[in-house]
Amino acid sequence: MLLPIAFLAVNSALADETKAEACLRTKVWEGYADGWGVRSMVTTEIEDGRTRAYLVTLYEGNEYQMKACADERLVNADLLLYDTKGNVIARDSTVSREPELSFKPPATGTYYVVLYAREMTEAGGKGEVAVAVTYR
Repeated sequence: MLLPIAFLAVNSALADETKAEACLRTKVWEGYADGWGVRSMVTTEIEDGRTRAYLVTLYEGNEYQMKACADERLVNADLLLYDTKGNVIARDSTVSREPELSFKPPATGTYYVVLYAREMTEAGGKGEVAVAVTYR
């Protein structure tokens, strides 16, 4: 009896991951028409109030866009860009499940793209989020 219940829970999580990925892939494909390429793309499960940080090297002369798509369990996901000294360089200012930010580095350097699960539909809940860094 437990096996079907466990299977349904896994199947539900995969469905939410698929929704987040499909949303982000649509955004990435739309960007190709404007000359954007994909630097990196990842999908993750995140808990309410938690963060995920991704280390990236950004190159002088390129423009970058960081985009995310969250499943319906997230009310507000934030994207922030930090330098290696812990300073916030850029952040989205939306209340959205699909935050975006843009940045053109003044010099080649290492940065942290941070995803923050600011608000969930259920306190203490978890959700799936897909994040991409694109460039041109």
